[in-house]
Formats: sequence, C-alpha cells, structure tokens
Amino acid sequence: MSALDAAALASRVGEEIGVGEWFQVTQERVDAFAEATLDHQWIHQAGPRADAGPFGGPIAHGYLTLSLLPHLKDSLPAVVGDARMVVNYGLDRVRFISPVHVGSRIRARGVLSAVEPVSGGGVQLKVTFTIELEGAERPAAVVETLARFYA
Repeated sequence: MSALDAAALASRVGEEIGVGEWFQVTQERVDAFAEATLDHQWIHQAGPRADAGPFGGPIAHGYLTLSLLPHLKDSLPAVVGDARMVVNYGLDRVRFISPVHVGSRIRARGVLSAVEPVSGGGVQLKVTFTIELEGAERPAAVVETLARFYA
C-alpha cells in the first residue's frame, strides 16, 4: 500500500492518532507571545489586575494555544510516514473552550477526521486536535487542521 493511498487512509477515518506529551505554559512564553503579536491585554499579564480578574490570574492567549499545536503534535505518531512534502492547508474550525492558566499543562489528542485525494498525486487529511488541559474536564481548544501530503 502506498502511504498516500487515499482509500486506505480513508479506512482509518475516526481513528485516534494518539495523545501527545504534556507541555507547561509559562508566563515567560505568554509574555514573549504578547511581545511578538503586540497583544498586551491585561488578562495575559502577571500582576494584581489579572489576579483580581475573571480568571483569577493570567491566562494564555487563545492564539498562543493554537500556535503551540505544531509542537504539541510532534510527539504523536505520523499518519503518513514517507511523504516528500507536507503543506499546511489551513484550518476548518477552531474553538477556544477553556482558558489556559499560566502554569498549567496542555497536550494534543488527534483523531483522523477526513481524507480526500488532491491533484498532483497528493492526499488531504483533516485531523481534529483536542488540546487537553491537565486535570480539567473540558479542553482548552478543539482545532480541525487540514494538511496536504505529496509522494
């Protein structure tokens, strides 16, 4: 079977790819993200204002949580192992469910959601990633990613 055999990959739709390793979100990372994006909203800054705010302390930016997905999914097994090129095609849906408090740990859980062939001999995969919060009932985010793999 070719690694880019869309029919064979389609038979795996609904299958859990795996669960990644835990990653701690630090105030230093939140501050660096704020600096890079020029998003200095007080709910992300350590101090008395965030401590007295609606989250009881500083939280990570939703987009920071999203931007950590490439790292979070690195510890998951590859669905397609021998592609010569992989192109990030975008996102279908992103929802930020629960705030990520500074100091908490997150990880990614991936499920193969859809497979379709694309021109040029490639295959497009939709993977739904749930970004879990350690010790929480609800996830931090749910993200549907699209990537194109070429042999």
